[in-house]
Amino acid sequence: MSTFHIDDLEEVELALQGMTCAACANRIEKTLNSIDGVEAAVNYATETAMVAFTSSAVTQQTLLDAVSKAGYAAHVVDDEPYDDDLEGRLTSARNRLVISALFTVPVVALSMVMEWQFHNWQWWAMALSAPVVTWGAWPFHKSAFKNAMHGTSNMDTLISVGVIAATAWSVWAMVWGDALNSVVHDGMVMAGETSSHVYFEVGASVTTFILLGRFLEMRAKNAAGDALRSLLALGAKFATVLRDGEEISIPASVVRIDDIVVVRPGEKIATDGVITDGTSSVDMSMITGESVPVDVTVGDAVTSATVNLNGRLLVRATRVGSETTFARMAKLVRDAQATKAPVQRIADKVSSVFVPVVFAIALGTLLAWLILNGDTTQAFTASVAVLIIACPCALGLATPTALMVGSGRAAQMGIVIKGIDVLQSTRRIDTVVLDKTGTVTTGAMTLAAVHTADGVDREEALRFAASVEKASEHPIARAIVTAAEDELGTLSALDDFQSLPGVGAAGRIGGIIITVGREEMFRERMIVVPSKIREYLESSRNLGQTAVIVAWDGQAKAVLALADQAKPTSAEAIASLKLMGLAPILLTGDNEITARAIAQSVGIDTDEHHLYAGVLPDEKVAVVKDLQERGYAVAMVGDGVNDAAALAQADVGIAMGGGTDVAMQASDLTIVNGDLRSVPDAIRLSRATLRTIRTNVFWAFAYNVAAIPLAASGKMNPMWAGLAMASSSVFVVTNSLRLRRVKLAR
Repeated sequence: MSTFHIDDLEEVELALQGMTCAACANRIEKTLNSIDGVEAAVNYATETAMVAFTSSAVTQQTLLDAVSKAGYAAHVVDDEPYDDDLEGRLTSARNRLVISALFTVPVVALSMVMEWQFHNWQWWAMALSAPVVTWGAWPFHKSAFKNAMHGTSNMDTLISVGVIAATAWSVWAMVWGDALNSVVHDGMVMAGETSSHVYFEVGASVTTFILLGRFLEMRAKNAAGDALRSLLALGAKFATVLRDGEEISIPASVVRIDDIVVVRPGEKIATDGVITDGTSSVDMSMITGESVPVDVTVGDAVTSATVNLNGRLLVRATRVGSETTFARMAKLVRDAQATKAPVQRIADKVSSVFVPVVFAIALGTLLAWLILNGDTTQAFTASVAVLIIACPCALGLATPTALMVGSGRAAQMGIVIKGIDVLQSTRRIDTVVLDKTGTVTTGAMTLAAVHTADGVDREEALRFAASVEKASEHPIARAIVTAAEDELGTLSALDDFQSLPGVGAAGRIGGIIITVGREEMFRERMIVVPSKIREYLESSRNLGQTAVIVAWDGQAKAVLALADQAKPTSAEAIASLKLMGLAPILLTGDNEITARAIAQSVGIDTDEHHLYAGVLPDEKVAVVKDLQERGYAVAMVGDGVNDAAALAQADVGIAMGGGTDVAMQASDLTIVNGDLRSVPDAIRLSRATLRTIRTNVFWAFAYNVAAIPLAASGKMNPMWAGLAMASSSVFVVTNSLRLRRVKLAR
């Protein structure tokens, strides 16, 4: 990931290697945070660290050296998937697992099935288990030794000690003990009276089960990160730019602002920009989640990582590198995955002291059994079971895997979740305040109706009005011209034009003088406004529309009604919010008539508790505060600069992606596609992610609380303890993967 600077503050993402459990992640995090001017958060699930540091005192190399001294490896992530050698690691883990399993099966069979035991079978068990407890378990021994050299311990320490203890006991029992003193009676191998047990099957099976668990965990973690890796892979790697009239191919990361980028059919657009030449259709699904291509032409804005489907385009770059929509979206997702829930911080603290505590419990178990009944075999079995079953890995995976899958799925749906705190807040939301313009409505005026006096041709009235307004830059004028050109095609040429600021415009076509504007302009000009036209004006205003009069030959001939129309999906979105038990409230600076008309059209109640009209920009914060003081948990949805303060004040701020950077920065959730239906989707997914995190954490704590006493009581064989320990981590990760199946409400 590219770094960014705020004064002398720099942020960088590190890919970490060598972590095997949550205790490793906690150690690296502590090491980094011990450096002055550094604040770090390590994610065990993604094997990354997000580090913010003061660049005047610390360098990236300082961070890498600190990780290395802690016994791990790291490198700076540069807009690439987290693990460049993931396939290699999976292959290596699979090979180690398969070979270990092939040796373990006969060891377990010999040890567990007495009918298969023959004279001195223990030597065969030792020979077959040796490759497993040495080469197969080598990653655990290596990690345990490395941590011991740094005066620390981790989960691998428990596994390594348990495997070595089981194997060492067995070798001692054979060489110096009575394990080989056995007799054959009626075809069965019977133990001698002073025989000692061997535990080769424990060392081999525990190693194999944990290798299986690590392999399944690795695959599941890989699947959990698929959404983000897919997102990162969507960015264009190269761009073709025009330099001195020639087309040259360069890395997309070095494209400069105002470069002209050539985008051929089928190519990805490398930057955010504006089309300067060409027409085409663009697949925007990566950004918006919508599969229908968007037609674009000269003057239209396009977004990085979208795909040009047919025509050749020339695009002037307006945002490049880390400033593009795609790069900012990917960074927000990464940042979100680095955050931690309060419950996860508790889990991290537990993991950091867990291994020493487990050693103490195992030692206590050994002594207790020896003191209580003097059974050395039972004491050894119980203490080894404690070492094997006590795994804090599930605790370390509980939050990051769920957050990784949830935020990745959200990115696929066109939703960016900024962090774990957002998930906590969405659980309490009961009220959704919606800014009208650009959120519930399109934010652009459109022609709603053309009303004409008796005997006046509708097309003639529209053509005259549009021909005059074509020379104006007013939003209402543009809406009239756009509608007329779409319906009529070519407009008439003006012989003369006069702008009348604040009230309208006038022009001459041939010998006909046409005036277009508000009613007060016609009163000043003493132009007759027939009663029919007045009725049209009144009915348009009652519908919340903006009405302008078109007059020629000294008399008002038509009324053009314009409105900021509700988005086609707004009513469906409001219905979804209500089904979720959320109360939608409309907030707007428009007059009450217009606000009421929009509210009714999308299904929002129009009483004083659900409709706030005539609200100035600086009053929006006051409305949100008032709702909060009355006990409501408020989500604010907006898209403009004037919404930023209210977004920040709300319990959850939701910015529509078509809005301003200020609004997006102030929000907790960003709806990239600008579709209001994604608001209930975002809340639903956030809540599902939080539920999954809670389930994971509960299971992880419950597992350790129940498993350790069970093992200490002697009721669990170390072999099954290894299987249970491996299963706990796999359960947590696979439970998180269910979030990939969360569907859109539509």
